[in-house]
Amino acid sequence: MSKQELPVVDLNAVACCSPIAVRPMDADQAAVVAPMFKALGDPVRLRLMSMIASVPEMCVCDLTPAFDLSAPTISHHLKVLREAGLVDSERRGTWVWYRVKPEAFRQLGALLDVSAAPTAGSAA
Repeated sequence: MSKQELPVVDLNAVACCSPIAVRPMDADQAAVVAPMFKALGDPVRLRLMSMIASVPEMCVCDLTPAFDLSAPTISHHLKVLREAGLVDSERRGTWVWYRVKPEAFRQLGALLDVSAAPTAGSAA
């Protein structure tokens, strides 16, 4: 795994993109959105995301025991999710609490909306 830092995703840049079923993305738009999908493309991060999304917020102390991984590895995965703009975190005493950034998922959902796609046989 690469040691390079991931850029923090600007959610305003993601909002600029129309659904992919309506118009193809340009290279700049794809470069903005790709880190979010890359972050979700790992099974551990996808599980972490589903755990965090299932409640208003979750302590890292509740996330770590759910995996057969070290605490530093879980922290790395959470950092990737945070840098991708998918979660927020807040330190409270010795623990860090995580919560989903709903706007990020609304924007990804809108991007993946295929309901506006032209249907077969319609005029293009």
